[in-house]
Amino acid sequence: MVTPQVAHFDAPLPLTCGRDLPAYDLVYETYGELNDKRSNAMLVCHALSGHAHAAGYHSADDKKPGWWDECIGPGKPFDTSKFFVVSLNNLGGCHGSTGPSSINPETDKPWGPDFPPLRARDWVNSQVRLADYLGIDCWAAVVGGSLGGMQAMRWALEYPQRIRHCIVIAAALKLSAQNLAFNEVARQAILSDPDFAEGRYQERDIIPAQGLALARMVGHITYLSDDAMASKFGRDLRSGSLEQGGEGGAEFQVQSYLRYQGSQFSGNFDANTYMLMTRALDYFDLAREYDNDPVAAFGHAQCSFLVVSFSTDWRFSPQRSREIVDALIAADRPVTYAEIEADEGHDAFLLPIPRYVSVLNAYMQRVGAHC
Repeated sequence: MVTPQVAHFDAPLPLTCGRDLPAYDLVYETYGELNDKRSNAMLVCHALSGHAHAAGYHSADDKKPGWWDECIGPGKPFDTSKFFVVSLNNLGGCHGSTGPSSINPETDKPWGPDFPPLRARDWVNSQVRLADYLGIDCWAAVVGGSLGGMQAMRWALEYPQRIRHCIVIAAALKLSAQNLAFNEVARQAILSDPDFAEGRYQERDIIPAQGLALARMVGHITYLSDDAMASKFGRDLRSGSLEQGGEGGAEFQVQSYLRYQGSQFSGNFDANTYMLMTRALDYFDLAREYDNDPVAAFGHAQCSFLVVSFSTDWRFSPQRSREIVDALIAADRPVTYAEIEADEGHDAFLLPIPRYVSVLNAYMQRVGAHC
């Protein structure tokens, strides 16, 4: 059983966009115990639609544990009998941390579309304040999958003295044009929903449910591989018959599944947060400030790296991870790389695939040996 905690910060946070965010909250959870040397702490950075609840249960009535419970806990790769694991809901999120659905102190109304645009470095800067709040001078490891992996890399460049290991899973130095296109289609689905109301739907007590559902459906398709979808659904019918034809005929299992995923997402995620997160993902470019040279960028890092990719991940393909590895090698940084054979696509980083778990276990034993 775990209980979410709230860290409140009164000092304004300077943002990349040039604005300051006044007092704000970060919701976080912790698993395990911080040792006397405060040397066994590790930070989990979440992906696009993630939140602070990475492991365990909030109550006995919970039907599912946190989103990375397969990896966090006693005897698991991020072993809570050895490590003090911290997971937070990013600034701009919609699961407790200050974001677009929070109240703007200047207007006493929800921030909505007026919430400042954020970049990955803004999240990292806020996470630094959380580390200070918890009394952690240096993370034993910062780990993340997808957008979380991008934050982990940003940590290694911006605060090299405060991270000993960087674990980057299913990520990239920057988005491909195809990824940018998928994100734009998802945002357009939200923008075209009349209930989006130019981002001020909370003031009208409505939500753009259809737009959010479509955005989730588009995203979810890209997170799965063709093999995974074929294995899970094939062309199985849920209702109707292929012989009927016309409207209201056959409904395939995959159609029903996507509609369910979209409906669930629209009920528990904020549309403005989705817009903010995907734009931050779009603008992430690790080497932009280093003359677009990733080798020069990684020259600022002092930690060791583990980079993991998955064979059927076409959203963040193994090629993108190898670009990270090649730049790290050229920058003379210690790096371990594993490409995992897996049928599950991008979502594989959330699943207990045996070789993946084995790689994480082996690497974390190395991390733990120096705590």
